[in-house]
Amino acid sequence: MALLGWIVGVALVAAIVLIFVNFYNRIIRFENAIDNSWAQIDVQLQRRGELIPNLVETVKGYAKHEREVLDNVTRARAGLLAAKTPQDKMAAEGILEQTLGKLFAVAEAYPDLKANANFLSLQDELSHTENKISFARQAYNDAVLRFNNAVETFPGNVFAGMMGRKERVMLEVPVASKEVPRVSF
Repeated sequence: MALLGWIVGVALVAAIVLIFVNFYNRIIRFENAIDNSWAQIDVQLQRRGELIPNLVETVKGYAKHEREVLDNVTRARAGLLAAKTPQDKMAAEGILEQTLGKLFAVAEAYPDLKANANFLSLQDELSHTENKISFARQAYNDAVLRFNNAVETFPGNVFAGMMGRKERVMLEVPVASKEVPRVSF
């Protein structure tokens, strides 16, 4: 009987260790998915940031008196490049989206600019990049949801507490991005 009790005890300890390892690895995988998703957003934000100077230079040639809009786009891009945390980057990204909307609205007033191949190419690239950013945000929020579910539900919350892991914040569309750009001439 003692041998049977010892075997059951060892099996129980082994099962507990395996459960702990499983939850530990699960939480780590979910955290890595969040980090990967953020990296994808960051790549697309960087890509957009690299396209913007070319777009601004193209527009400058046609819309010389629209200096304020162009300066705002340049400042918004600088703000995005200076942001360090995901939340700061998303706030700066919202401002940049709003200023880009104004820039494209200004471009509507210049028929020659709208027909310019460079401008059209840059506008198309930015449009594709915006779509990629949108999909990357969705993937990030999906990864955060999976992680938060894992660390907030039982028994994951017990293991997460032992690991010092807390829920993560989802990315939200900045309020500035929700506003329709207003352009007046």
